[in-house]
Amino acid sequence: MNDLQRRCRRNFLNRSVVAAGAVLADPILGKAHATGDETLKLALVGCGGRGTGAVTQALRVGGSTKLWALADLFTDQVERSLAILTKGARPRDGYEAHGTFGAEQIDVPPERRFVGFDAYQKAIESGADLVILATPPGFRPMHYAAAVKAGRHVFMEKPCCVDAPGFRSLMETNKLAEQKDLKIGVGLQRRHSPAYLEAVRRIRDGALGDVKCMQAYFNCSGSWIRPRRPNESELEFQIRNFQYFVWGSGDFIVEAFVHNLDACNCCVNEHPVEANGMGGRQVAAGGDYGETFDHHVVEFTYPSGAKLFGQCRYIPGCWTHCGESIRGTKGRARLAGWAGGERGVSLTGENRWRYAGPKVNPWEQEHVDLIAAIRQNRPYHEGWYGATSSFTGVLGRMASYSGQVVCWDDAVVKGPNEMPEKLAADATPKSLPDAHGNYSIPVPGVYRPY
Repeated sequence: MNDLQRRCRRNFLNRSVVAAGAVLADPILGKAHATGDETLKLALVGCGGRGTGAVTQALRVGGSTKLWALADLFTDQVERSLAILTKGARPRDGYEAHGTFGAEQIDVPPERRFVGFDAYQKAIESGADLVILATPPGFRPMHYAAAVKAGRHVFMEKPCCVDAPGFRSLMETNKLAEQKDLKIGVGLQRRHSPAYLEAVRRIRDGALGDVKCMQAYFNCSGSWIRPRRPNESELEFQIRNFQYFVWGSGDFIVEAFVHNLDACNCCVNEHPVEANGMGGRQVAAGGDYGETFDHHVVEFTYPSGAKLFGQCRYIPGCWTHCGESIRGTKGRARLAGWAGGERGVSLTGENRWRYAGPKVNPWEQEHVDLIAAIRQNRPYHEGWYGATSSFTGVLGRMASYSGQVVCWDDAVVKGPNEMPEKLAADATPKSLPDAHGNYSIPVPGVYRPY
């Protein structure tokens, strides 16, 4: 162990923080029902495919729930989301067809359809009980802080931050949410899959012995691009294509790989103390692809000495795989991919086991569990691991961009602010295209993590 490793591990052990996997959700296998006839009013902030999918799943929960307000930066997004919910259309980037809801559940008159950079605040103040945050991730810490300050329960999609200031903001808001006894859900839906939960419990109980090595993969074939529109500002273009800009998504290693990182953090019930990685941009050529990498390979080290070797990429024609392998002194576990399905969840070695329980849709179950906690007034706070798992991705990005070993504590304190200085249609982002329409790409060995 070198000096940096010793310092990182010592700092981790000496400070008092909430462990990455301290909250292990236990799904309520059924539907939550309201006490009496009380209606739970929902506000959706971020009306894209995932946001519309999230509110659909929340509306399917038993009991009285209704959509009360919609908010987005763009008018077309609000109109499209409303059409999907009322006419049963299928979103381009959604995961499943959406049902059609009637007037008893969709109560969003024009005066509660908000557009613009302040739309989130108006939706929060509209009288909703539960706010669903599903904008590009860069906005998440700001929106979360506003919702909690206003005393609203929150469901926020992953990832929850894209940089160090965002992580620090999340942790402060988590404390305030706890003080106010607000219920906080995070879109890391695998923590609501019975198969996954049972596997994690066995691992934590020692079925694999001491965990020594973990492998995680999120290798896919590509992603979408939205072409520039007439009269569209640079900031608006970057927001519509947020996954290709660090301030918008945190890069693919944060925006998508967070599922796998969270799974590994949960298995060992801690977050890494350092990361060492590499990555680059192999085929994502041209300005349309912004400034992010299309592949990352990162080695994470945990306080226990366990190692996580992670791969994520979106390059067509390559091996595609999503899932994790956990190896210990007594055996090995195979976990399902980001969908949290039951197929393939098993342990081999001294304590062989394969999941044979009920099948549950984890995207719906996470809303069942959150709304049940609200109705029953039970403690429920997923914001802690939402923050640490998201920042695990940020740590990995800083390592792969720089080619340096990056310590968690240094990254939290010194990591740069990636957000634009101003959020308005005419604002200038930090990253701008050159005369040829191309953005500056991080160069390992030149890029500095802080």
